[in-house]
Amino acid sequence: MPGNAGQQNQRAVRAARLPHCYDHVFDTVTVRTAYRCRAYPDQTQQQVLNRTFGCVRLVWNRTLAARHARWHHERTGTSYAQTDLALTAMKKDPDLAFLNEVSSVPLQQALRHQHKAFSAFFARRARYPRFKSRRSRQCAHYTRSAFSLRGGELRLAKMSEPLAFVWSWPSTDLTGLDPAMVVVSREPDGRWYVTFTVDRDAPEPLPEVGRTVGVDLGVKDFAVTSDGDRIPNLRHLERKARNMVRYQRRLARCQRGSANRAKAKAKVARAHRKVRDARRDFLHRASTRLVREHDVIVIEDLNVSGMVRNRRLARAISDCGWGEFRRQLAYKCERYSRRLLVIDRWYPSSKTCSACGHLLAELSLSARHWTCPACRARHDRDVNAAKNILAAGLAVARGSPGDACGADVRHSGFSRVRSAVKQEPWPVTARIPVL
Repeated sequence: MPGNAGQQNQRAVRAARLPHCYDHVFDTVTVRTAYRCRAYPDQTQQQVLNRTFGCVRLVWNRTLAARHARWHHERTGTSYAQTDLALTAMKKDPDLAFLNEVSSVPLQQALRHQHKAFSAFFARRARYPRFKSRRSRQCAHYTRSAFSLRGGELRLAKMSEPLAFVWSWPSTDLTGLDPAMVVVSREPDGRWYVTFTVDRDAPEPLPEVGRTVGVDLGVKDFAVTSDGDRIPNLRHLERKARNMVRYQRRLARCQRGSANRAKAKAKVARAHRKVRDARRDFLHRASTRLVREHDVIVIEDLNVSGMVRNRRLARAISDCGWGEFRRQLAYKCERYSRRLLVIDRWYPSSKTCSACGHLLAELSLSARHWTCPACRARHDRDVNAAKNILAAGLAVARGSPGDACGADVRHSGFSRVRSAVKQEPWPVTARIPVL
């Protein structure tokens, strides 16, 4: 009891020192953490899991089709209770009797996930849910009633033998792990994974370093900071493009349904997995470095979905992973008590002089350096943009702390207002220089 009281007092003191938009971080004592490991199921376990994946896919697709048809014919929505009753009816159908051969927990979880997906769609946070394909990633979610983890052995429902996996975190004791959910997945390249989701105590805030930074994202350099540091763009997809083209060509020549086509398809999936893993590792390293070395990080609200419509730059922009980089910055800043500010996407950061505030009428994309006609200052395009991004974010932060954390700001052309829950950054508009 004394130890718990001391921890609560420390959290209260830390919350009092933090900005207003971070007060909610310490309302909950725990945070959800995931551990993803390689799994090695035997032949029998693979058959059980593949059968489970197929049943989950069938339940998802049938429920989604029923929702879609009911909305178009009756103009009424479908509740989770109605989908639950539909699942019971499916299990009683003689043609779908195989649904009773697998665990019911992954089927129920598929209904819950679809209900959440529609809630996110109607709240305009996600796109319309799509049908599941057998060619994509397959997964099944098991709650506590469908698995047991004792002595480091994982046993799933409908399996007599424990599932073999490799634990890759020596600093974490596997025997003391109490996961809330276990997710078993199979990637298109044939690899199996098991993910443990655990509720852990909130980490301690990082010590203040007294530094702020503005970050300008680009294609030539992945990011340029207001301090002049450049994070190079490693171009992961471009480096593997020749091999991937060769693998795709071999796949196109194989006959559909043949064993050689399956092998060629797995080789293409492995090539994509290597690119994906290398990009994710690079983004994690870059975002972690920025969060550790700065108290306040200011970025620009880029319209990535609109920018990839440019057929000449679509592949290069997609290879950068700007959206994933922003997502990682957001949750890491929230977790370690840093501040992330997002300025409006229409702010002319590249065309504005960071020395005097003069705004150019035009600035071509090929111009990497330019001289201000007002103060004759020589600017590097990206460094100047990063300085302006930092100045715009700090100006709004000083003027209105509530707007600085992205709460209660209505974006141009968007009628909804996003709250500061989960510290999801939202664009804030600074004073735009006048031409």
